[in-house]
Amino acid sequence: MSDATIATPLTALVGVRHPIVQTGMGWVAGPRLVSAAANAGALGILASATMDVDRLRSAVREVKARTDAPFGVNLRADAGDAAERVRIIVEEGVKVASFALAPSRELIARLKDAGVVVIPSIGARRHAEKVAAWGADAVVVQGGEGGGHTGSVATTVLLPQVVDAVDIPVIAAGGFHDGRGLVAALAYGASGVAMGTRFLLTSDSTVPEAVKARYLAAAVGDVTVTTKVDGLPHRMLRTELVDALERSGRTASLLRAVRHAAAFRRESGMSWSRMVRDGLAMKHGKELTWSQVLLAANTPMMLRASMVDGRTDLGVMASGQVAGLIDDLPSCAELVDRIMTEAASALRALPRPD
Repeated sequence: MSDATIATPLTALVGVRHPIVQTGMGWVAGPRLVSAAANAGALGILASATMDVDRLRSAVREVKARTDAPFGVNLRADAGDAAERVRIIVEEGVKVASFALAPSRELIARLKDAGVVVIPSIGARRHAEKVAAWGADAVVVQGGEGGGHTGSVATTVLLPQVVDAVDIPVIAAGGFHDGRGLVAALAYGASGVAMGTRFLLTSDSTVPEAVKARYLAAAVGDVTVTTKVDGLPHRMLRTELVDALERSGRTASLLRAVRHAAAFRRESGMSWSRMVRDGLAMKHGKELTWSQVLLAANTPMMLRASMVDGRTDLGVMASGQVAGLIDDLPSCAELVDRIMTEAASALRALPRPD
């Protein structure tokens, strides 16, 4: 194991050994991956949006049984049962709550009052300023290179904007996979890096091996952005299915969305009324048509088809552009050790003034 360590405001804030975060990827970031990342000295984040509340509690307890290290849970701030999920996090003593959408001022306050560290993910400077003013402890800044729902501004442009705008730790995401990237992020003023695709492609990830092989075979040009899955820009591997979705008309898309909404309702235990309320919450404050809201029902089940069932013909594979640079499947321990060794080497290689 490498002795290389880099102390940053992030490591001090959450109590991890290394300034590395494993992001909360739906159907991917389950107890096995999260505990492996945590035991490696990174901050593992459990994905809860694809779990019902009972499964969330049992997953948190499974992580706690596998590791004594700090970890977090990722939440949907706009979910109808967000308050109940927060209660579970507080009762189970989870260290960190992360959010893909900005949580309300009241939700941040409730978590902070209970001693939970709040780390929203943001994609614009103004969003970082807003959640910082509301009391967020840190932010994850994802540039357009990142997988899943993404923006159009590159990390190298977005990151320094946010670092200059807020006084809380900033975690860089989008395009990171090695120690050189960690050093580059630190040079921009970040306190660490967050990685999704790189942790998905580890031996500790439960994603089927055939799906991992598709990722490993991808070149940078094989990662694309489409709005055809759920109406919002979504970065994923280009496959025959994605090409078919790009060619499909509105009627076919809506019929497919209805089928997937029904499947997700059965899988998650949600009622139709709950799904409608979540849809209303998703629509609020965004320029989404009702067709786009309905299309959003595609995402959980189309991701599940690949990430759980291994059906790349029926599912989609969210991916950062960095997939085109990854060619192996280390364990989380091997990956984190490698990144920290590379970072130490890169720092030593920097020119120094005479």
